[in-house]
Amino acid sequence: MSANVRPAPMPPRRKVWVLPRPILSERFMLPEEIADARSKRYNGTVAHIRKAHADLMVLRIKPDFPRPAHRAGQYCTLGLGNWEPRVPGTQAENLKPGDEAKVVRRAYSISCTIIDDADAVVDVAATDFIEFYITLVREGSDPAKPPALTPRLFMLREGDRVSVGEKITGHYNLEHVKPKDTVIFLGTGTGEAPHNYMTWELLKNGHQGKILQANCVRLKNDLAYLDTHRRIMAKYPNYHYLALTTREADTLTHKVYIQDLITGGQLESTLGQKLDPAGTHVFLCGNPKMIGVPEKNKETGERFYPKPLGVIEILEGRGFVVDNNAAKIKGNIHFEEYW
Repeated sequence: MSANVRPAPMPPRRKVWVLPRPILSERFMLPEEIADARSKRYNGTVAHIRKAHADLMVLRIKPDFPRPAHRAGQYCTLGLGNWEPRVPGTQAENLKPGDEAKVVRRAYSISCTIIDDADAVVDVAATDFIEFYITLVREGSDPAKPPALTPRLFMLREGDRVSVGEKITGHYNLEHVKPKDTVIFLGTGTGEAPHNYMTWELLKNGHQGKILQANCVRLKNDLAYLDTHRRIMAKYPNYHYLALTTREADTLTHKVYIQDLITGGQLESTLGQKLDPAGTHVFLCGNPKMIGVPEKNKETGERFYPKPLGVIEILEGRGFVVDNNAAKIKGNIHFEEYW
């Protein structure tokens, strides 16, 4: 090549933009991928939804399989895929790569409407659904762990599909209750769910002893079964229901919590009798602070109660004995912690 001949100029380089692969989430999964995931992972249909308000609902799920045999008070799981939409305004979540195709599951105690429109005890055997009582968790207690399931459950509509556990289990039931025993259910919020189901079982079996159920919530509209309990009281003289609210205008200055019912004497006054461990079973479900499960020092074996004062400490001071499932000891205080 002659030194005087210039080489032909190179064509300008075209910029090639390499886009990073998106992290799949509910925004990026294709409709056909979502439809396939639902078909493979879901085994139940939403049969009915009744919302007491935007953050509280009674949900009935019809499983694709025969409803498992179980006892009132037990629980099973509900689940939805991470690809499902979440309630706007709830705590944001950041899914890790690969999490978008997972199903998140939580255990929920089974609830029951107890009586029908004619005020007769519901024939549960004639139904084909499982009933749940669920509150929307908008923010998790741990900033790093936003609520995964309830923001999705509250986007459901009747006819939608979900995952439901094929096993119903749990130690929380009426196994040791005798026909003439006094039965007391003390709960907070949706911790009322298993108590409703157990109340149904007692009424169905013609329980002869007194039944008292108390539930503590913030506002009256947080009591989705309140009308049901009022109707039961009108029909069954041995049934009492106490609704405790802590944020209504008329209760702000004199809040009554579950613990106060016992220490203040209102529970015994409503029952019309003293709390007698010999013939009384107490069921506790809901806020662990209300329940107050004692812990054991691993070195000394000494039991100690958590603070603030819980119901177990109050009742054990009156001669009651709490269940110890690990030691296979059944007492007359039974509990189910909800969170």
